Amino acid sequence: MKSRWMVLVVALIMTASAAWAGDTKALQPPMGSRMALIVFEDLECPACAKADPLLLQAAKNYGLPLVRHDFVIPNHAWSKEAHIMARAFDKQSPQLGEEFRQYIFANQTQIYKTNLRQWADKFAAAHHTALPAFYDPDGSLRTKVEADTKLGLDLKVHQTPTIWVVTNSPQVPPTELKDQSELFQTIEKVKGEMPAAKGAPAAKKSANKS
Repeated sequence: MKSRWMVLVVALIMTASAAWAGDTKALQPPMGSRMALIVFEDLECPACAKADPLLLQAAKNYGLPLVRHDFVIPNHAWSKEAHIMARAFDKQSPQLGEEFRQYIFANQTQIYKTNLRQWADKFAAAHHTALPAFYDPDGSLRTKVEADTKLGLDLKVHQTPTIWVVTNSPQVPPTELKDQSELFQTIEKVKGEMPAAKGAPAAKKSANKS
């Protein structure tokens, strides 16, 4: 009986480890980056709008990529459509999509389901482009937004924003930010845990003076 119990425990541990290993594949920096910030956000979420300038400042200060994922809150009236619009602007250029997300966050309190399109058209005009009348004709952008939301659910995301500081080192697991005010300290902590980059000069040891 005892041996069967041990086998069951080991099997459960291996299953949990495999699930977590699968999750961490989604929490990786873009290729070529050693660290990154990853955020699951909802464009209608006030807390996400509040966090956005902080994330942008941290990304700039530390030279880190900011990887955004859609995580649509079901009871938000215009959120999903805004995320689909953002992906439509992404198709024109990733920078345009990024600026649209920042624009939506900056004007969030004035946006409603009935005027979202007007705000999107205003943004497009200011950037000398246009958002087509049918900006997701085959539903592929909606599918991507929904897939991102499912990814968040698979990662146990239950609130927005959910922010991780991630690295490309298996020795440093993804660190979920629990308090936005500790973002910079968390980045510093994760940086300190990172192994030296290959080819980086070894740190000089200070000589003891007799």
